[in-house]
Amino acid sequence: MLAFAANSLLCRMALVSTSVSPATFSAVRLVSGAVFLALLISLTRQKQGMQGSWKGALYLFIYAAAFSFAYVAMNTGTGALLLFGAVQITMLIQALRKGETFSLPQWTGFSMAVAGLLILFLPGATVPPLIPALLMLCAGVAWGAYSLIGKSASRPLLMTTGNFVRCVPLSLLLLPFGITDSFSANGIILAVLSGALASGAGYAIWYSALPALSASLAATVQLSVPVLAMIMGWLILDERLTAQMLIAAAVTLSGVGLVIYFRAKVK
Repeated sequence: MLAFAANSLLCRMALVSTSVSPATFSAVRLVSGAVFLALLISLTRQKQGMQGSWKGALYLFIYAAAFSFAYVAMNTGTGALLLFGAVQITMLIQALRKGETFSLPQWTGFSMAVAGLLILFLPGATVPPLIPALLMLCAGVAWGAYSLIGKSASRPLLMTTGNFVRCVPLSLLLLPFGITDSFSANGIILAVLSGALASGAGYAIWYSALPALSASLAATVQLSVPVLAMIMGWLILDERLTAQMLIAAAVTLSGVGLVIYFRAKVK
């Protein structure tokens, strides 16, 4: 979850403090993730070749591109709220379709987690423009779908690497959006950090955890990301931290903890 929050932070930092475009950030992020993971596979001498699929790569590409373009016009916390709200809805719908059942305490935990996020932005919420908001919701649906694919991962590192490598040619689709016109050394560095560490390594770890998680638990745990992004913004970017934010963090994390606790009791 820290890696997911770091992606929001790094993307927002790059778009606000450098001249890098969202298209350039997305392309560099995906390519650097592919290079890092391919090198990691080579160094660890994995016996099998890369796995993954074009379907997984497409979801990853849609998420990364929509994510970057959306963050042009919204702050870190609002973007994370929209993103992971859409992620939870996507994954919970699939869980219900698969016949997964939830206890009353688990539903209470879901509700608490969502309520905590809403506290972050009420009553002083900054309402984002419609198009960026829709792009972030689209990114959330794509990430939710990508996470669901990861539940079948038997070799998470190989699967993540295959998806990232397939995203390299897909990145050419960003050429019409100014990928060659907005290079910034600092922006590129932030994109590489996002791609190699927060995305490449972070997503491989996420895929390794997903097979052991139910769709509902995986969705709910990710609701901690907006809270983590808020805290990281306070620590690193000196963003304002209020009592309202602290209450929101406590409610959200308590809700996530409730879901995890009662899932463990059922087992």
